[in-house]
Order: sequence, then C-alpha cells, then structure tokens
Amino acid sequence: MAAKSAANDVYVYDFAEGNKDMADLLGGKGANLAEMTNLGLPVPPGFTITTEACRAYLTTGREPDGLREQVDRHLADLEEARGKRLGDAADPLLVSVRSGARFSMPGMMETVLNVGLNDASVSGLAAQAGGDERFAWDSYRRLIQMFGKTVCEVPGEEFEHALDEAKRARGTDNDLDLDDGDLRALVDAYKKIFAKHTGREFPQDAREQMDLAIRAVFESWNAERAVLYRRQERIPADLGTAVNVVAMVFGNLGPDSGTGVAFTRDPASGTQGIYGDYLANAQGEDVVAGIRNTIPLQELERLDKRSYDDLLGIMATLEGHYKDLCDIEFTIEQGKLWMLQTRVGKRTAAAAFIIAGQLVDEGLIDLDEAARRVNGAQLGQLMFPRFDLTDEPKPLAKGVGASPGAAVGKAVFDAPRAVELAKEGEAVILVRRETNPDDLAGMIAAQGILTSRGGKTSHAAVVARGMGKTCVSGADALDVDTRKKKFTVDGTTIVEGDVISIDGTTGRVYVGEVPVRPSEVVRYFEGELSPEEDEVDPLVSAVHRIMSHADAARRLRVRTNADTGHDAARARRFGAEGIGLCRTEHMFLGDRRELVERLILARTEGERQEALDALLPLQRADFLEIFEAMDGLPVTVRLIDPPLHEFLPSLEELAVSVAVAHERGENAGKAEALLAAVRRMHEQNPMLGLRGVRLGLVIPGLFAMQVRAIAEAAAECARRGGNPCPEIMVPLVGAVQELETVRAEAERIIAEAGADDVSIGTMIEVPRAALTSGQIAEAAEFFSFGTNDLTQMAWGFSRDDVEGAFFWRYLELGIFGISPFESIDRDGVGRLVRIAVDEGRAARPDLKIGVCGEHGGDPESVHFFHEVGLDYVSCSPFRVPIARLEAGRAAIETAVGSDSR
Repeated sequence: MAAKSAANDVYVYDFAEGNKDMADLLGGKGANLAEMTNLGLPVPPGFTITTEACRAYLTTGREPDGLREQVDRHLADLEEARGKRLGDAADPLLVSVRSGARFSMPGMMETVLNVGLNDASVSGLAAQAGGDERFAWDSYRRLIQMFGKTVCEVPGEEFEHALDEAKRARGTDNDLDLDDGDLRALVDAYKKIFAKHTGREFPQDAREQMDLAIRAVFESWNAERAVLYRRQERIPADLGTAVNVVAMVFGNLGPDSGTGVAFTRDPASGTQGIYGDYLANAQGEDVVAGIRNTIPLQELERLDKRSYDDLLGIMATLEGHYKDLCDIEFTIEQGKLWMLQTRVGKRTAAAAFIIAGQLVDEGLIDLDEAARRVNGAQLGQLMFPRFDLTDEPKPLAKGVGASPGAAVGKAVFDAPRAVELAKEGEAVILVRRETNPDDLAGMIAAQGILTSRGGKTSHAAVVARGMGKTCVSGADALDVDTRKKKFTVDGTTIVEGDVISIDGTTGRVYVGEVPVRPSEVVRYFEGELSPEEDEVDPLVSAVHRIMSHADAARRLRVRTNADTGHDAARARRFGAEGIGLCRTEHMFLGDRRELVERLILARTEGERQEALDALLPLQRADFLEIFEAMDGLPVTVRLIDPPLHEFLPSLEELAVSVAVAHERGENAGKAEALLAAVRRMHEQNPMLGLRGVRLGLVIPGLFAMQVRAIAEAAAECARRGGNPCPEIMVPLVGAVQELETVRAEAERIIAEAGADDVSIGTMIEVPRAALTSGQIAEAAEFFSFGTNDLTQMAWGFSRDDVEGAFFWRYLELGIFGISPFESIDRDGVGRLVRIAVDEGRAARPDLKIGVCGEHGGDPESVHFFHEVGLDYVSCSPFRVPIARLEAGRAAIETAVGSDSR
C-alpha cells in the first residue's frame, strides 16, 4: 500500500528536466547527469527519483502515492529512447539503479548494475553483443552478486569465495581468463548462494528486480556505514537520497571497451594535467572497488585515441562550466564514449588551496570564491608534520600516493581491530587488499590506510581524501593475507602490531617509525619561509594569498589562549592579535603548588600573608614576560578559576598515609592536621563549588595579590618603554554584586600600582550570567564567553565524566550531530550567547565581547560568533590561523548573502 501524498507531487524527473542547481531534490549525481545532458554531452538516457520520495518512504515504510505510476511513464520513455524493453528476452533493456545524495558519499550507499537480466534475457544480451556469450554471462553473475549483497543482504564474501574457486579451477588469478562455460557455472553457484540465504530463487521478473533495487537504495540511506560517514562529514541526517535509473552501457564488451575515472586536475596535489585510472574490458565497480589494478588514464590515448580526445574535450568543457576540479566517471562501449557521472571532485587539503589559487589566475573565480572553497579544517591538516627523510630510510614498498600526509602506527588488518586499538590510545595503520564501505569505522580510527590494490580513484583513496586521512593505495608488491594478519614484501613479513610508516605524498611504505619534521605551512606561519621567494612551495604561496585575503575581509579579531611568554610569542607569529585567555592557575603548578596549598590551608592571617608575599613576585614576573611578548596588544588575564581540589593533596592518599603511620607507630601529627584541613575544604562536586569569583571572595587577599601582580607588571612594562594592554577577567560570575565587590578592590589596587588603562570584565560561563547580562554589563567593560563551562552547565554535563561514558551513544542515536563540546550548540548554548550579547550591549553599547572556550578555534563555531556580533575569538596558538581563515570566510559569506538579497 502506498503512502499518502499530494496529488500533484512530482517524484520522477527525466535527465533533460533537471539541472545542477536541483541537487537538493535530484541529489548530486542526478543533478549533474541532468546538467551534462543539457550540455549536449553523451549521457545514457535515464530518470531520477527524488529525495522527497526517499524521505516519504523512510518515514512511512511505503512508497508514496503516485510514485509507481510516474516510474512507469518514465520507464516507457526510456524504453522508447533505447528501442528496447525491460525484461524482453530477445532484446532486453538493462538499467543501473544508483544512489545519489545531495552530498557525495562515495561507496556508502547502494548501486546495482545490469538490472533486467534473467535466465531468458541473458541469451538476448549475448545476441545484442554479436553472440558474445562470455560477456552476457559475466553481466548476469555481476547482477546476482550485486543484487544479492545489496538488496537481500547476502554475505558478499560468499560470492567472492565462489569466484576465487572458479579462478583456481581455471588456474588463473584474473577473472578475465574465465570463459563463458566457467561463468555459466558461476551463475549457477551464485543462484544457490542466493537461495540459501534468502529462502527464495533469484527473481526473474525484471520490473521486480528494479523495484526492489530502488527500495534498497532508499533504505541504504540509513545503513550503518552511511550514518557513520554522515556523522564524520557532518552531513544532515534528514536529506535522504535520490535514485538514478540509467540505461546500461557496457565497458566489458571486449578490448575496445572499458571504464574509468578521470580528474581535470590531480586531486592529491592540485597539479594541472591528465589524472585518472582506466580498465579495459571492465565495468565501473572494478575501478572504484580497486579489485584490479588500473592503468594510468594517459594510456587510453594509445588504446583508443578518438575516445581519449573526446574525453579531454569533455573534461575541458566540464571544468569551464563548473569552474572547479571535476571528478568524472565514464565508460567506453565498443569505441563509443559515455559519461556516467560528474561532480566537483573531492581533493586533499593541499590540492584545495593550490587549485583555488590556479582558478583565480585563470580568471574562473575571484579571491572571495577561492576563500570559500577552502576551510579551516583543511588548513589544520596542512599544519601537521611530514616525514624527515634526511637519513634516507629505505622504503619497503611503493604504491600510489593517494592522500598526502605522514602516518605512523601499528599495522592492523581489519576494521574492528583498528577501532579497538584506537580506543586504547594506539596509533594504527589499516592494511587491506582493498577497502570497501564496511571498513569505514576502521578507516576513521586509523592514522592512515594502506592497500595493495587500487589507484587514486579507488574506494580507499576517495574516502581518505574526503576525510583528510593519509592513504597509500595500489602497493602491489604487498602480499596481504588478512586472515593471517600479515603482509609480505620481498621476503620481509609485517605482522599485526609491527610499526610501519606510510607517506601519502610519495606512496612510500617504511618499516618502523620514520621521524617527522614541521610542515612547510607551519614554517611559513613561523616566519621561516617567505611567500615572495622564487623557489617558494606552491602550497605556501596559495596559503599566503588566501590567508591575506581572509585577513582583509574579516571583522572578527583573533586572539590566543596563552599562559607563557613563549606561547604568546609563537601565537603572535601565527597572527594572534592579543591574548583572550591567560589562565593564571597554570602558573601555580610545579614548585609553586605548595605555596597555593599553604595559602588555601592557612589558619591565620600571618600564614596567609606569608604565602601571598611569596607568590606576588612570581606572578609579577609571569605577567611582565607576557606583556612584553604581546606589546601593544590586549592581554586578558583570568583570575584564578579552578576548584580547590586541584591544588590540594588527595583526600584518599592523605587518609592512607595517616592510617599507615598509625599502623607503624609513627608520629602522624602533621599528616593528621593536613588531613583535617583538606576534609574541611572537601567538596562533593568541586566544579560547582568554591572556585572562580567565589574563591576570590572567600580567601582574602588571593585576587588582590593577582590584581597587584598584573598592575605592577603593566607599570613596569610601561616604564621600560612598552605598551601593555591588560584586561582583568573575573571568572564564574553569576550575580553583578560579585563582580562589583571584586571590581571595587581591583580599582583601588590598580591606582596604587600606577597602572594605566586596565579594563575589568567578566567571563560569561554561568547560565545566570547570560540571563542577567544587562545587569552585569553595568559593572563590566568586556565579556568573554567561557563556552566550555557554559556548555557543561547548560546541558548539565560534567565533560570529564560523560564524553567517554555515553556520548558515543548520543551520536549513534542522532541526539547529537557532533559533540556540543566540539562545536557550539547553536539552539541551546548559542541562544544564551545571543541573549548575553543583545542585553549586554543594550546596557553598555561599547561593551567588548569575545569568546575564549575551545569553540573559539572550531570552524563552524567561528561562523556563529561572527553572526551574533562578537568582536573576537580566542583559541590555542596552533588554531589561530584556522580561526583567521574562518573569520574571513564568515565575513565573505555574509557579504555574498547580503548581495543575493
């Protein structure tokens, strides 16, 4: 029974009825097939079932009303266009049924080829192919294999074992050596496997095959691997997938046929040229799955120059039309070139920057668009180290550098083991003959991926590039035995647990751990490389160009979280425009911890003052060093914030020490006194106890000492000719009266120290502070959002306890799309931020507002902070360039949105 829908709902579109701007409705694949059709390119005819139909089906478990009738009409048009009928025994039309979501999800959902073949029509297909029985039976066995695994969940390895057995019987390891008799027998074996696992014969009705395949594509949207991939790539879960039904064209019709994947530029390096893989006498899944090693696309010129020249012309057309790197799938059927798919291609982080710069130079895009085509996550990948090959380590093997990077880890041979070891904190390299979508969890967990088969367009390569994961594919010297968990190369055997290093740029594989060196991009940010040098790395040049444009466009300033002069100086080299968070508690570690302990446990005014007097010069020297490193830039110093237990001896350890001393008859007086004091200060929930402003109000002199150290350091810095810009931030304020009390004492001390222009503000990290921000702004010159604590308190989560305990389940259930500690929760915590900004500025229009939680360096969160009108974000030194880029991108996207309105 069909699900109800409006009578005028359109669920099916011919390719000629769509275009590339309809990706939300037709999916990326369907929209681009439509676009190529309208460009007059050779696309097999077909039609697309919309994402709306998928969503309706997934909601109700039934097809929406009208879908079947619409499919009937479009199928009839397709049959007329091809002059064949689906299921006709004498002259059958065969179709592929392919998924196609709004965003590319390579290999995560389902595809079935050769739909329409059955026991009767296989002879008709052979007749179409000029009597080629081998081709027809090979196509039939492929249908049963794909249909069984995809539609009916028959274990894929059973088909693989049967194929391996057939090849062994023939004495070959190449399926092309199987003749039509071998393939007939293989079809019979496949049918038995199908019947054993499904309890029914393989369906002979062609329309039933197609309908079941369409439903399987719909249902694959919620397959475990698809859900995992969407979570990894932050793709919304409610989009659904379109389904493309396309007339089959065959690359396995002989040596003048084949299939391939092409890129208009190198997706790994960005280099201009002809890049791709080709397989003669093969169907498309053979290339993508990596089950046979391909030849370089350039070899096609020798095999079929006419098709090669046609392909180059189409590639130029598509890149000029899309104004971007295009990823193309094609088939050659007996010398005739057909385009099966195009999309804006996934690329490595380095290629993204380089290609963006190239397209600007070619006049295809401007610098605004170039900045929009890269992102902070990609920039972060470029800042990771690379292998240091100074000692010229000898490579064990070489494959295809499919996704750049330097990855070191223990070799593992299956995805579950990779996940298991990664959870234990081990770095691992996932080693496979070839990967498939079921390996996704292991690919995410691994530092890198190594395969013995496939090329730059294999599943491993495409998915790794999309994730920014190091990958070497097609290292065919590796004899990988996944059952025995080992691989062998020229007599050297690597077993599970052995450390290997893989270079995703060169494709080299090394035994053991190869040392790493800083990336060229980090050296550029450190000032060691000039982008104006003649021999500058093209990547460095591209990064410099786009970063300069982003800096010119951005409104948000970018500060750093730094607690030492060294960190402050490095952050400044990375482009930080001040310090947004200097955590003073970090200055009380090591030898100073005892002084803080004495201060907290002091029983008399004299004991307390003695501890304060010892801490003052140490703090003053800390701040002086930081002010000098950040000369002329603002430095926000947070007064001591963490709970008492972080500075006191462990209650449990003290209790054990006292008990042991009593048992041994030793004098435990000092330990008992300390134990009693710690028990007095002990809290059941210290994160919500005596910390922040509360600690400063309860322990006399603590905040005063810190304020005096800040003010005296600023005065000394000014006397030395510097220009200190200190800002004192009071943490954990929930009521304006708390801030007013601290402020009154702080202003008196600042005046006594002779410091100028010291502003006083607060950290908004308690929900009540956000909700009473109008009152608090009367006593604050600035706000800085502590989004880590604000998130904990808004959600009622203790971060230390919950992330490992149950967040995985919340992500699995879709309650979270991403951890709210990783990216700002716009609806909840974000609303508190909006309220505080609006009401704070209403009370004090010149209120300066920033953020200093970890979200300050998260790309998605930076866009939100731009949107709500913050003045700056603050993050760790390493993430400063990322925040700079994203702040620029946010401004550019806002301007584009305004222009479009």
